[in-house]
Amino acid sequence: MQKPLRLILERLNQYTDEVIRLQKLLTCIPAIGPESDGKGEAEKSALIKSILTDMQIDELIEVNAPDSRVPSGYRPNMLIKLNGSANTRTLWIMSHMDVVPPGESSLWHSDPYEAVVRDGRIYGRGTEDNQQGIISSLLLIKALRETGITPCFDIGLAIVSDEENGSKFGIEHVLKKHPDRFRKEDWIVIPDAGNEDGTMIEVAEKSILWIKCEIRGKQTHGSTPEKGINAHFAGANLIVQMDELHRVYDASDPVYDPPISTFSVTRKESNVDNINTIPGSDVIYFDCRILPEYDLNKVKRQVQAYAAQIENRFGVEIRLSMVQDVPAPPPTPPDTPVAIAIQNAVRDILSRDAVSMGIGGGTVAALFRSAGLPAVCWCTVDDTLHGPDEYSKIENTINDAKVFAYLCMQP
Repeated sequence: MQKPLRLILERLNQYTDEVIRLQKLLTCIPAIGPESDGKGEAEKSALIKSILTDMQIDELIEVNAPDSRVPSGYRPNMLIKLNGSANTRTLWIMSHMDVVPPGESSLWHSDPYEAVVRDGRIYGRGTEDNQQGIISSLLLIKALRETGITPCFDIGLAIVSDEENGSKFGIEHVLKKHPDRFRKEDWIVIPDAGNEDGTMIEVAEKSILWIKCEIRGKQTHGSTPEKGINAHFAGANLIVQMDELHRVYDASDPVYDPPISTFSVTRKESNVDNINTIPGSDVIYFDCRILPEYDLNKVKRQVQAYAAQIENRFGVEIRLSMVQDVPAPPPTPPDTPVAIAIQNAVRDILSRDAVSMGIGGGTVAALFRSAGLPAVCWCTVDDTLHGPDEYSKIENTINDAKVFAYLCMQP
């Protein structure tokens, strides 16, 4: 192993306290999007900028996306650059600031917005998704500056908003405003998907449909159901009907995990506030992850047919809207240079064999791939995101930074 890389790795080994410090700072800021009644990411962005002031970065570009739904009026995005000895390519590490709501508070064993350290793990909402990615990339910059070592080529950090709700105000906005910042020869790594030992390099994903179903019936008193039309009951039957999609689209592809298409009912909006009222409206959502072999237009037509059946059966009106409608992009070739470099890094740093594969979920890598930019997702995570007691391992954060250091020291 070359001496400069060894010095960087030794410095990263000293950052346990820094990982805890940064997680505590970031976790106490609930950067939740307006779709979930949050205030957005402006406060978190300001904190990250203050952290960066001590790192002597070479460039910081703010690409704010206007959004009147949040108090700041915008969703912040940052492009950070550290110059290397050559500018033939840039190692881009993209992470996101927004988090999902904590969910049922009683399921947590500590305050979701207070980072709590137990047995080498840091618990709190956002600690894994995606603060581990933010912090591992910041540690890389910190180690390079403190050792005085110049990377072999440029390093870019894209720290963005709105990943949890489709990225319209995040990396999608950045790619539209600054398409020249990302080149086909760049190495684009997104530390937002992985597995517990760092052996999975995500290069392909499924198509995504997020479906909002608004059911309209007629509200009435709970004691006189015959005078109304129960939208909630109709919605419940629609949920059962939608499960038939698993039978209609039943192909399996072992490249993906899970290997099948999934059609999951998720969010439900509040309808009535009291028990003795038949609801006249109901709103439910589905998160569908569909194998690329299926045409999304055909799936949508099938959903519309199911909705029409429920309308006819219960006398309701159903309005369908696609919150996300993203066909799977072309996959990143498994032999693309960045994927091979990560394989080498995982072998040499972690003594493990990594493989390229597809995943069941969707990632923002799709936006890069659709733009003709080969991107991969990689990190080391226990996959606790979006659940109660989400946590990030300190060891994983430091090891991820070591892999990034390996990448940036490759001539």
